Amino acid sequence: MITSTTVAVVIFVAAYALIISEKVHRTVVGLFGAMLMILFGIIDQETAIHHIDFNTLGLLMGMMIIVNITSETGLFNFLAIWAAKKVKAQPVALLVALSAITAVCSALLDNVTTVLLTVPITFSITSQLKVDVKPFLIAQILSSNVGGTATLIGDPPNIMIGSAVGLSFMDFIYNVTGVSILIFFVVVALLVVLYGKELKTQPELQDKVMRLDEKSQISNPSLLKRCLGVITFTITLFVLHSTLHLETATAALTGAGLLLLITYSRNEGMIAKVLSKVEWLAIFFFAGLFVLVGALVETGVIKMLAAEAIKITNGNESATAMLILWMSAFASAFIDNIPFVATLIPLIQDMGQMGLSNLEPMWWSLALGACLGGNGTLIGASANVVVASMAAQRGKQISFIGFMKIALPVMVLTIIISNIYIWLRYL
Repeated sequence: MITSTTVAVVIFVAAYALIISEKVHRTVVGLFGAMLMILFGIIDQETAIHHIDFNTLGLLMGMMIIVNITSETGLFNFLAIWAAKKVKAQPVALLVALSAITAVCSALLDNVTTVLLTVPITFSITSQLKVDVKPFLIAQILSSNVGGTATLIGDPPNIMIGSAVGLSFMDFIYNVTGVSILIFFVVVALLVVLYGKELKTQPELQDKVMRLDEKSQISNPSLLKRCLGVITFTITLFVLHSTLHLETATAALTGAGLLLLITYSRNEGMIAKVLSKVEWLAIFFFAGLFVLVGALVETGVIKMLAAEAIKITNGNESATAMLILWMSAFASAFIDNIPFVATLIPLIQDMGQMGLSNLEPMWWSLALGACLGGNGTLIGASANVVVASMAAQRGKQISFIGFMKIALPVMVLTIIISNIYIWLRYL
């Protein structure tokens, strides 16, 4: 007899096969796969809606609106020219500089907000230098996930682990920031070796960029002041969100609503233009993906896999920590890490009640594995999907397989470094 669990797994595997093959657009696959889960009775509509993480989608939409309005001011062209002139318009140095900016911002904000702000800069400056934008985009995806690993607020898995276990902002600084910085340097060095020979531009284009006046790019100083004021206010809400008991989506949508109010409150045409630039393909893909994974959660597939994997180690502390690190890395590369981490948190807590005395290595293994594992594929983390969607809108397709050929080996190397770190520090 065919069970609902079997049907859920078949739909899920088929959906992922189509996404990987790129025969059908991933947004269509996500939505249709989600609807099949409901049509076959695997998950009802109310439960499906419950699994859609509005905090993620609200954060995305709010920041997209803020970025779209800010782009009207010419700020991104200003930043692009300023950054390029600082590194003498040398493409390899620019790749390193943009990667560093992305990593730092991802640690202090969150990685999705960061790529929304930095990707337009990247497109602007690479078009000026006439170099391929894809190496820069791949570098920013990898850097955003590495940077997000470094702090409590950088990536959703860290927020979830910190909340469940009672770990503070400084706990993350003390335990994972150092290894995240080391991993960032290793990743950037690899990218420079990989793309260094490709990233060439003409001296006359460099001279042309060096002669540009970045201040002349600001087309609407009045609008810019309002945008910068709202961005500062929104970032303040992000920093204080736990103190104020606000979700990050509330902070982002408050900023978006305020900026619309003080800029285009009666201009229906501009409001429609701003909203039309929201990356709706990414939003609907995430909604479908949340339902697909939610069906696996409801049928007990994820919990069963995690429980069986943990049982393999027979409660050995070192083996369990290593298994959690590698399992969460590879799971996060192919399955959204938010429901996976939500499933593993109570399992690790149960292990503590079953006699495993030192759970600290387990939590840091889960944090490093889930966050860094997001670099493995194009759908491994929210930032990856958003960058791919923004690139597609500008006529630059990042293929699933093409990205994975570079990113998966890099991800494995970062997990090997994390493995050595966990072993030396905690075990």
